[in-house]
Amino acid sequence: MNLDGTDRLGFLIHDAARLMRKRFEALGSRHGLSSAQWRLLVRVVKSEGVTQARLAELLEVEPISVSRLLDRMEEGGWIERRQDLNDRRVRLIFPTDKSRQAFEAIKGVAGEVFEQALTGLSTAERQTLIRGLMTLVDNLSDGEVPCQQQAMKKGAA
Repeated sequence: MNLDGTDRLGFLIHDAARLMRKRFEALGSRHGLSSAQWRLLVRVVKSEGVTQARLAELLEVEPISVSRLLDRMEEGGWIERRQDLNDRRVRLIFPTDKSRQAFEAIKGVAGEVFEQALTGLSTAERQTLIRGLMTLVDNLSDGEVPCQQQAMKKGAA
């Protein structure tokens, strides 16, 4: 019998992520985008010029789903597709001014959700939680640098 709680780790991480997404959707819906569109928008703003194929990998969805999502977002003026100068088959995705402004607004919503999620934890407990999750991701990444850590390294530089 395991008394340290690690037998529930996967369920706890899954439930925490699901509940945060649900809260984010409730707060973020006032901006007129679905959670899938928000996730894509964040990736595009943080990685301007990303390919559709890479977006599919990052979002863990099928390329055809990303293509349809991009079609709707392009029609709404959220993203712009550009031809890759080195490979005509590749389309690069760029944010528009509209999506950059929305991204700034959504950072506030994300902060609100994070604060709700972390209520009751001291600063030290929050730091320990983040370090622990980063270690967990490092341990399971098989040499792939996770997107969140790439963003953190860019922000620190």
